[in-house]
Amino acid sequence: MITGASTGIGFALAQVLAQQCPGIRLILSARRQDRLENIAQICHQQGAQVHLIAADLAQIAEVQALGQAAWAVWGRVDALVNNAGYGQMGPLELMTPEMAQHQFAVNFHAPLILTQAMIAGMRSQKGGRIINVSSLGGRMAFPGGGLYSCSKFALEAMSDVLRMELKGFNIFVSVIEPGPVITEFFDVVRRSLQSEFPQAEASLYAPVFEKLETVDRQLNRLGWSAEQSAKVILKALSDGKPRPRYLAATGGSIVVPLLTHWLPTPWCDRFWKKFYGIDRVEQNWKTHTQSPAFSVESP
Repeated sequence: MITGASTGIGFALAQVLAQQCPGIRLILSARRQDRLENIAQICHQQGAQVHLIAADLAQIAEVQALGQAAWAVWGRVDALVNNAGYGQMGPLELMTPEMAQHQFAVNFHAPLILTQAMIAGMRSQKGGRIINVSSLGGRMAFPGGGLYSCSKFALEAMSDVLRMELKGFNIFVSVIEPGPVITEFFDVVRRSLQSEFPQAEASLYAPVFEKLETVDRQLNRLGWSAEQSAKVILKALSDGKPRPRYLAATGGSIVVPLLTHWLPTPWCDRFWKKFYGIDRVEQNWKTHTQSPAFSVESP
């Protein structure tokens, strides 16, 4: 079962599985039925059996119904790939409660609910695999992407707990950590910025929004294709002794420990602040507060 199967990594994974595992049975889920039918046709041509279930993972009732429906299709689920996810970008100061709620609903609550729906059945059938697609943002927090990182950090913590709790039932839990992937991710981010923060260019955080508009072009130089990331998931599904984490990023095995353990935190902070424009926000603020016209009144 693959969530977020209509685009990006989920779409590519369904194709790879259909090509390399003749006769495989796939349950594919996403919000849009028309896009699901597109990938279903491709997988059918490769000899896969495909069942489609459209669901909005931001809605708890639909997630619960999806978990129940998955078992009703063929009476078993050998592997769940919690791939669906998205990112809301912008400074945390500007994030509304509704934005935070929706971010966690899709990136954390839905995988939790779907995993809970799998456990009893997988235990009865003597085993299974749970694959949670996280991000390098689940290991390193980036300014301007706080909500996304928070949700992925939570997903990684959940995965660590479940790995320990479920191993005794022969249910293996692994995390996939893609770096930049050439998908629609930043197109969605860009549309979100335009709708949520139409006056962003005039705000204190204007340099951050300007950076977010171009960061995808910077990252694409290191970006993997969705197919490359899908092959890492296939490895996690097929390894006899699956690892807790699989990096799917250029130089990830060096970059992650370098920026999380080896370098001093102030150095890493300066790097990310410059990369995402926070250094310019700080400079603009210093210039503003040093102006003779600036004053702070006591409340």
